[in-house]
Parts: sequence; structure tokens; C-alpha cells
Amino acid sequence: MSVMYILIGCSLFLALCALGAFIWIVKSGQMDDDYTPSIRILFDDLKSKPESTGDTKP
Repeated sequence: MSVMYILIGCSLFLALCALGAFIWIVKSGQMDDDYTPSIRILFDDLKSKPESTGDTKP
């Protein structure tokens, strides 16, 4: 039965850590941009072409 107290304490600690991390992320502004993800699918990815090095064998 004493193991249950340890598990409840650990789960409360982890839940509070997750809540604190979520609040920190929201306050730091990382979740403010809600427009860009909705239009990102409309644009093509920029793919760089491999440049030729000019090494040709004579």
C-alpha cells in the first residue's frame, strides 16, 4: 500500500512538470502563429539543385 503513495506522488509531480512546461511554452510565444501552418501546404518546397563542380575528365 505504501507503493501507491509513492506512485501518486510521482504522477502528481510529473503532471505539475508538464503543466509548468505548457504554461512556459505559451507565455514564451511559441504557440502564437496559427496562420502559417494553414498556408504552408500551398507553397512548393524549395529544392536546391546540386551544382556541377566542373570536374570533367579529358
